[in-house]
Amino acid sequence: MTQIQLSDPQAIILSAACAREDGAVFPVTASLKGGAVGNVCKSLLKKGLIEGIAATDLNTVWRHDEKRGPITLRSTSLAYSALGITDEPNDNARTDSAREPVQRRNGTKQAKLIEMLRAEGGATIEEIMVATGWQSHTIRGAMSGALKKKLGLEVTSEKTEERGRVYRIED
Repeated sequence: MTQIQLSDPQAIILSAACAREDGAVFPVTASLKGGAVGNVCKSLLKKGLIEGIAATDLNTVWRHDEKRGPITLRSTSLAYSALGITDEPNDNARTDSAREPVQRRNGTKQAKLIEMLRAEGGATIEEIMVATGWQSHTIRGAMSGALKKKLGLEVTSEKTEERGRVYRIED
């Protein structure tokens, strides 16, 4: 078997992931700046040392896949052998925990926003402002960032004569 060469940042991130019981890469504890974490993770993915799995915690999302939903990263068997670690965690335990659905907190303003957008008539910006106490720019940012990009929800809008612009999440 050939020796896999790792840079210092790669070794730090991979070692931290392998030290965790579930092999999770995130949260990254290394003090890397800018896009360095992304570049290191991309190189580890190419080498097969980490893999993408379904995210169970929204704070550990690496990217969003349209088919699979939120994706996070974890170390592979090759990572343990590349680092010389012989006591790899049980693969069955790691796979079972990765299949749990993404947990969303209840009672938050974001949950209220999602609930209003899923209601039969949808919601206007003004209605959401009253319910959440947010400003209009915050609502638009939450819909485009948190809901569309991070959670992968499809937010649509249409202009009606009675209510003005109405936003909805179609299931």
